[in-house]
Amino acid sequence: LLVTVATSAQVAVKTNVPLDVLRMPNAAIEIGLATKWTAELNGYYNPWKFSDDKMHKLLLIQPEVRYWLCDRFNGHFFGLHLMGGAFNTMGVKPPFALWDDMDEYRYKGRFYGGGLSYGYSWVLDRHWNIEATLGVGYNYVDYEKYECKDCGEKLDEGGKNYLGPTKAAVNLIYVF
Repeated sequence: LLVTVATSAQVAVKTNVPLDVLRMPNAAIEIGLATKWTAELNGYYNPWKFSDDKMHKLLLIQPEVRYWLCDRFNGHFFGLHLMGGAFNTMGVKPPFALWDDMDEYRYKGRFYGGGLSYGYSWVLDRHWNIEATLGVGYNYVDYEKYECKDCGEKLDEGGKNYLGPTKAAVNLIYVF
């Protein structure tokens, strides 16, 4: 019965629970394309400033097409995702930081790239799923480096290549 419910699903909305805990607004919609194919569009937006000397503002859009090994919205899947966005960060050093001195200077810029993902979705009942997914890939990052948030001159600018994790989520899903 659970497989039948998941197979008939056409649309799902979801949120990445760890980002919700960190107070980073996020949402995704996933649409069934065929028996084993779906398309997802997710976005993250972090407008918050932590304090006068710490911020990690981020906008990320990440479309993905998925191939499901069983039926869509149920079990194992592989995905191909693109991504793009903008950032403005100062005084923090996130995991997989591109610069060793991110906690000392302000960096702002844009990024774009893509990657491959793997995940698994557990059907909880007729409308609810839990999903875990990880992705790796490539991003190109255009950046500018500044002395501080509001003052100082531009110290550096350029482009940087990034190869590593590009997606990580534990999603709570409502399936229509």
